[in-house]
Amino acid sequence: MKKMVQKALISGMILIGANAFAQTKVQGSNGAEESKKSENTYFDILINSVSTNLNYGDSNVGLADFKKEAKGIQAGVSFQAGITPAFSIVSEFYFMMKGGKLKSGNPLNNNEISQRLYGLELPVLARFHLGKFHANAGPSIAYNLSGNRKINGESTDIAFNSSSNDFKRFEAGAQIGGGYTFRIKEKRVALDLRYNYGLSSISRSQEIRNRSFVVSIHTSPRWRSNPLRKK
Repeated sequence: MKKMVQKALISGMILIGANAFAQTKVQGSNGAEESKKSENTYFDILINSVSTNLNYGDSNVGLADFKKEAKGIQAGVSFQAGITPAFSIVSEFYFMMKGGKLKSGNPLNNNEISQRLYGLELPVLARFHLGKFHANAGPSIAYNLSGNRKINGESTDIAFNSSSNDFKRFEAGAQIGGGYTFRIKEKRVALDLRYNYGLSSISRSQEIRNRSFVVSIHTSPRWRSNPLRKK
């Protein structure tokens, strides 16, 4: 199942990149005047609600009935640089809460357990525009600042050292999703739905990967100029 999801993510990124490149060539042939008029460059403040969970590798199927989502927040900034009317590069930097829960009686450790991580994340996405719709995909890196684990109501801090029971600070992931943009005079209201697929394990003793789903709403005026825009 994990390999199928990874292949789907990679295939999606390739298709989006190919479409974006093709549209960039087509739009470029229409002249600089149209590109200047229609480029999509925005700077946004992000304050979003996120739903996160943990994937336990080979043990994940047996834990499916015991897993519970953890709710959190995402707060930071997003910059969408419009290269052409059909293609943009999106870079974001934000603080994010991740983690997941297991009900008591689970086959992993039989205890009720909640694990939360607090860290910084930096994705860089290719975004393809088709009218008011968009699709985006790309890699992300994250750095875990702190975390805590609660077992049967007793809370302890998560350690980020080299012991077998500790967690890792750095993790790699991939993001894929899409959305829709509304226009209100000179401003836009963009709805973006995105799935974050953790590629690297965050635990040193077992396979644990972050998963998250983010619903994001962006409201901002268009920038006057973009240094990355195709001339």
